Amino acid sequence: MQQDVPGDAPQDLSHAGSVVDKAIEYMMDQNIAPISIASALLGGALGLLARSMSDQAVAAVLRNALASVERGELAEAREPPARKA
Repeated sequence: MQQDVPGDAPQDLSHAGSVVDKAIEYMMDQNIAPISIASALLGGALGLLARSMSDQAVAAVLRNALASVERGELAEAREPPARKA
């Protein structure tokens, strides 16, 4: 399994993101609750990270995610896009 260098985005990140987006869309179409979808994705992601990174590296990823939340970066996802004049 390939281990990515911290700070470098792998070339296939866009493809992986598209696959995850389609999986989310599919689960939403199946009327699966958003919290269930998110919990399953988070659990799967943590399991994958645990198999490919040290505990310290996983903790750093989680701290980075928490810092993004605390900076309000997720609030942008809840706000409707600004309309162009």
